[in-house]
Amino acid sequence: MNDWKDKTAPSVIDFFSLAQDAFAGLPAAIRTAAGEVTLHVEEFASEDVLQSLGIEDPFELSGLYDGINIIDRSVLDPTPVVSRVFLFRRPILDEWSERSDVGLGDLISHVLIHEIGHHMGFSDSDIDALLDLGE
Repeated sequence: MNDWKDKTAPSVIDFFSLAQDAFAGLPAAIRTAAGEVTLHVEEFASEDVLQSLGIEDPFELSGLYDGINIIDRSVLDPTPVVSRVFLFRRPILDEWSERSDVGLGDLISHVLIHEIGHHMGFSDSDIDALLDLGE
C-alpha cells in the first residue's frame, strides 16, 4: 500500500507543467490547429463565470474555453480575441481523487482536449464522440 501521509497535491505551477506536457503530447495537427490558444490554470472558475453558466457548485466545472472558435472567426473581425483554455485545478483533483481508473496526467489531457475541441468549434457531443473513438 502507498504511504500517502507525506504526499501533497500538485501546486498550481506543477499542475500547469502537467498541462503543458499534455499539450506537447497532442498530435502535431491538433497543436497546429490550436494555434495561439493560451493555457491557464486556476484553482476554480470565478463566481462571474459560474453564474454566467448557471453553475452553483464550483467543483462541477473542470475546464473552460474562452474566445471565438476558429469556425466563427472572420477576417473582418475588428480585433482578434485571445483564445484561452482554463483548467480548474481543484475540480480536476477532486475528480481524480474519486477515480482509480485514470492517472492525473490523463485526466488533465482529457479536459484539455475537450476545451481545445471547443476552440475548434466542436460541440460537447461532438467532442465526446471523438474522445470515445480514441478509447
